[in-house]
Amino acid sequence: MKPFFAAVLAGLVLAGCSAEPGSVEASDGEEQSWTIAQATIFPADGGLQRAEDGVQLDDGFLIVADQRHGLVKVASDGTFEPFGNFAAVGYGQEPAGVVPGPNGVHLEPDGKHVVVADVFTGRIYRTNIEAGTTELVYAHPFGANTAITDSTGAVWFTQSTENQGEERLFVAVDKAMDDGAVYRLSAAEDGQLASEPELVVDGLNFANGFYLDETNGKFYLSETMANRVLVFSLDVAAGTLSDRQVLAELPSPDNMRLAPDGSLWVASPASNQVIAIDTDTGTTRVVFDAQTEAGAESVREWLRRSAAGESAADLLNPEVQGDMPGVLTGIIIGREDQPFYVSNLGNALVKVER
Repeated sequence: MKPFFAAVLAGLVLAGCSAEPGSVEASDGEEQSWTIAQATIFPADGGLQRAEDGVQLDDGFLIVADQRHGLVKVASDGTFEPFGNFAAVGYGQEPAGVVPGPNGVHLEPDGKHVVVADVFTGRIYRTNIEAGTTELVYAHPFGANTAITDSTGAVWFTQSTENQGEERLFVAVDKAMDDGAVYRLSAAEDGQLASEPELVVDGLNFANGFYLDETNGKFYLSETMANRVLVFSLDVAAGTLSDRQVLAELPSPDNMRLAPDGSLWVASPASNQVIAIDTDTGTTRVVFDAQTEAGAESVREWLRRSAAGESAADLLNPEVQGDMPGVLTGIIIGREDQPFYVSNLGNALVKVER
């Protein structure tokens, strides 16, 4: 293991084993982190299904991925309802025999639409928030993990592996593959998307969540099974990425969001934590911790198996999950005065008051 990675891992494991259940603050007294002991299950009685990702609106409502309905809209009191009328665009019916898996959920720049990627079927959907209607944007031949629309109207998306359905997806967790990729659907001046995407980056080992930072011209990407977060220089107008670098190394990076303070928050299923990365320096710190003692040992084993090319999917088990409703997969961040939520593959979110 590289010395830098070993140091990062030691920090993550030590944070997870802290005996103090309260808030952990950094040395400057300003940066906070939270544990699952300070959080609440939301909705309290569950009811969601595979709540992988979502967005928070200014009015406090959440729009969350849900395997039964495509999306659900969740109120501040925890009540929820199906959202987007996904059945009207063939959700759950096409392709035949493939169970859907809505995954990445992102707001478009106009704040009026969300884009949803289906990691099992490859479908990419666009939902009008006000109208509650959905259109099919593109049907990729393999699963689409995350999709984001940029300011030109182009849609970028990741392909984790060449899967059609859930079983083949997790083969890429069991053994290293290099068939992950980033694609881009260009948009014409009238907003019409291209019929076929262009390949932007290939050869990735499970391309996962990503984030477009147009303000600073950066593209951040989780390469899950390589245990690293990549950063590229982004030219939105040209639709290109360049100057690929490793921003940070951490276990199994998944979905990500840019926090109000400018740090990049990344979910780590293997460590059962949310980790903040300083985008200038690449330094990391734990901002949400649900790691158990068994989980701390599991992280070491995850990295050992990853390096050896051995199966690791069995390490994402209930013992490691601890009090999380399911495998930790992402973060939903709104305004600084709003709570944030930790998403997962279970039946509820984890709500954290700041």
